[in-house]
Amino acid sequence: MPRPAMDSVSLFRRDRAPDNYSTPPFPSLRWSLQDTAADLYTLHDIWRFTLLWTLIIYGSFHLAAVSIALLMQVGRRKSNWEFLWLVPLIYALVAGLEAILAGSVVGLIVGATYIAGDFTMSTWIPFVWGWVNVLVLIVSSFRKQGGL
Repeated sequence: MPRPAMDSVSLFRRDRAPDNYSTPPFPSLRWSLQDTAADLYTLHDIWRFTLLWTLIIYGSFHLAAVSIALLMQVGRRKSNWEFLWLVPLIYALVAGLEAILAGSVVGLIVGATYIAGDFTMSTWIPFVWGWVNVLVLIVSSFRKQGGL
């Protein structure tokens, strides 16, 4: 039996979003399981939500780390404080670069997996993957587990 002719684009792109779909506003952490207004359908939306959550969570953890580092210098000589203003800037730069890399890679992989399986994604999934990213960063910072 002959197979119907298929457009090559249809093998890679699925138009599965509802006709009235619009990207939900950023946090959109819905609670009701019946509410589908905050589901993510496109790879771009999944990637963007994962990247933003990863940036927020990485930033908050690096902010806490730099705060502790600066608090350790309280009561020290004034000359120690001369260049300490650079420490938060360096932490922010490192956090941003790590978050962009981790959030982009994870967001694209998870998004491609959901789209390949023809699933819709809850807005909680990118939030959870943001936490997974930062927990992997924390675990890999220890000496014995650093070989991740």
